[in-house]
Amino acid sequence: MKVNGTPTRTIWLADDGVSVQIIDQTKLPHAFEVITLSSWQQAATAIKEMWVRGAPLIGATAAYGLALAMQTDASDAGLELAAAVLRGTRPTAVNLMWALDRMLAVLRPLPQAQRRAAAYAEAAALCDEDVAMNYAIGGHGVEVFKALWDQRRAAGAERLNVLTHCNAGWLATVDWGTALAPIYRFHDLGLPVHVWVDETRPRNQGASLTAWELNSHGVAHTVIPDNVGGHLMQHGMVDVCIVGTDRTTRQGDVCNKIGTYLKALAAHDNGVPFYVALPGPTIDWALADGVTEIPIEERSALEVTQMTGRTADGRIETVTVTPAGSAAGNWGFDVTPARLVTGLITERGVCPASEAGLRGLYPQEG
Repeated sequence: MKVNGTPTRTIWLADDGVSVQIIDQTKLPHAFEVITLSSWQQAATAIKEMWVRGAPLIGATAAYGLALAMQTDASDAGLELAAAVLRGTRPTAVNLMWALDRMLAVLRPLPQAQRRAAAYAEAAALCDEDVAMNYAIGGHGVEVFKALWDQRRAAGAERLNVLTHCNAGWLATVDWGTALAPIYRFHDLGLPVHVWVDETRPRNQGASLTAWELNSHGVAHTVIPDNVGGHLMQHGMVDVCIVGTDRTTRQGDVCNKIGTYLKALAAHDNGVPFYVALPGPTIDWALADGVTEIPIEERSALEVTQMTGRTADGRIETVTVTPAGSAAGNWGFDVTPARLVTGLITERGVCPASEAGLRGLYPQEG
């Protein structure tokens, strides 16, 4: 995508050809800052502290993390240590495990002298593939949106109203995004679209990241509190919901940012289509039941008790919003059962949220 008119990815090699640069997403939307990662330990911190976030981008950062590790210690011990630490940074997003396993499959058989170049080449290939997959997701998703728009326009609607939760745009991937890719493609065709952007407490990825993305791209949108979605659906103000996912089981259960399950329930109750956009690496073929088998990350209570924003005089301040002594719980994700999902939009096409549907698109996994 573009920032101030300049084509920009979320992760790229620095001019020295060794270090890796990322956007510090904790500073958005108030500042656009780039961080240089010079070691695999810094890459691990970037993932754990959410300088980068979104399942595909987490995987890409981990891949480059191993490349950085091979720059300083290409021994078997150095490779395994870096991979183990990176693997433990975020437990829920399966792309992290997938990317590390892919990198290890390439690097382990090689002699030490060949690992550095191979690691950088494989990480770059992984990133390029992510961009291609997300663009393809946008192509399949825009056909879904166009069909819905034909129905809504015939009923007198002036625009397609889409509701999304969390951030599944280009900031969550290497480029284009998953759930936002069809929205961008629809908008770029000159078709009228408006996005209801859930703020997505407690880290406000919707209010800070999705809104920033859509604003930069010129897409009409409105930021709403997380609990407004059901009301909008009851009053016919949402035509379709679309979200991303951090892990999807082979049976079609979807793990996404906390609050997604409640949106799916509201959509089901009001007859609103509920789609999930995902690249193939986000499917965990080893798991069947998402509710019982997917590990749910519990994050710091400070994300709930504190909020950061810009004051009227331009200062960035963090304030406490809860009483002293009040405990806070912070589960990062929830699982939406497949029965509540209208369809899965992948780089290979759209399918039902079921094992048969997914295996129809990915027969090699059968």
